[in-house]
Amino acid sequence: MEVGLVQQRRLSDDIVVQLEALILEGSLKAGERLPAERVLAERFGVSRPSLREAIQKLAAKGLLVSRQGGGNYVAAEVGSTFSDPLLHLLESNPSAQRDLLEFRHTLEGSCAYYAALRATAPDLQRLREAYDALQACYAADSQISRAEEGAADARFHLAIAEASHNAVLLHTIRGLFELLKHNVVTNIGGLYLQRSETRERLREQHRALYEAISAGRAEDARTCSQEHIDYVQEVLIEGGEEARRMARAQRRQGS
Repeated sequence: MEVGLVQQRRLSDDIVVQLEALILEGSLKAGERLPAERVLAERFGVSRPSLREAIQKLAAKGLLVSRQGGGNYVAAEVGSTFSDPLLHLLESNPSAQRDLLEFRHTLEGSCAYYAALRATAPDLQRLREAYDALQACYAADSQISRAEEGAADARFHLAIAEASHNAVLLHTIRGLFELLKHNVVTNIGGLYLQRSETRERLREQHRALYEAISAGRAEDARTCSQEHIDYVQEVLIEGGEEARRMARAQRRQGS
């Protein structure tokens, strides 16, 4: 019987595995600076030469970027689902905005479902903080701008994705974060103009979603998420039809 030599695993390979896991789970984010080598070496219980070797391997894979005298960073490309030119096209195209809502319907429903099943105490704490920040935007005396409200809304949904403990869902949401913020801001403008009760409806929808996740009611969480997107789609479609009717009326008046 022929056997091959058993290859001894290098310590740096074990460090690579651990750092890759931190990137994949979202503990290390795109563009984030890693702790100093001395700190990381102490945390892993390894020598600094072994740590440097692991960092070099991750840099070769395109996951880390080393800056002369500036430390090591998670590559920005890790968080880029779409290229900047494509993001610009999606942001400015009304049909693409509709497509994004349809995409969110499925994606965020799944995030909510798994978050309700898997959220840990720290996840729920982060979700509560994001929820409270969003609810503050709905206060009658709030001076928060639409852009700030859109960012708070997007962060709430990102916190749900983090609580899902699904790496694919999380990185998809993170990669779409800027587009998601823009979509929310655009929607808010149309929603508030179209229906006076919208602000209160959004407040209640987010409250129901938060409570379903916090209580571990997975199917209810998915339903709440999808009903929220359904409402947004319904009001925006209604607004589009109203705008088309106005345009026709104005054309007739001018003819």
